[in-house]
Amino acid sequence: MKLILASTSPYRAALLRRLRIPFDTVDPQIDETPIVGEPPKDRARRLAASKADSVIAPNALAIGSDQVACLEGKILRKPLTQDAAVQQLLSCSGRIIRFSTAVSLRHTGSQWRDDRVVFCDVRLRDISQPEAENYVHVDQPLRCAGSFKWESLGISLFRSINTEDPTALEGLPLIAVCDLLREAGVSLPLLSEKI
Repeated sequence: MKLILASTSPYRAALLRRLRIPFDTVDPQIDETPIVGEPPKDRARRLAASKADSVIAPNALAIGSDQVACLEGKILRKPLTQDAAVQQLLSCSGRIIRFSTAVSLRHTGSQWRDDRVVFCDVRLRDISQPEAENYVHVDQPLRCAGSFKWESLGISLFRSINTEDPTALEGLPLIAVCDLLREAGVSLPLLSEKI
């Protein structure tokens, strides 16, 4: 059965490749306009499902994923500029950012679907302005909510991380993905022929 990741994120594709399952990618091109009053976990779940629903292919398994980062209930967006990234880091200094990462798996033929939301709480250490400026200059986390790349130098900004699945922080919770794929009848790890 064909597996399709509805994402243009190189981070999600790199994570999914770790499972050693062949897959294609498509650009989901969905409307990500926030709904007023929608809780972060519900927003992540809705957008992940919309991405999976965007896949048009016969008899395929479609994966959609989305992540919402919050600081004390306020959604953190991708900073896009160095100044905005520095300011976001300083506003999060010494505080906890909660990431809600959702994954949705849908069978395009039967329309079967299931999804998961995985939480990750990241406590940043106290960060000075020079440290924030240097970090942003070096790691360029301009397309990362929270303004850090935890899989790179961003880990140096952490005091602690609390999660059931650390891959959720990078954007695709692989433990949940594996559970969903097994529910859909995919054996993991895939069996290969002996040589």
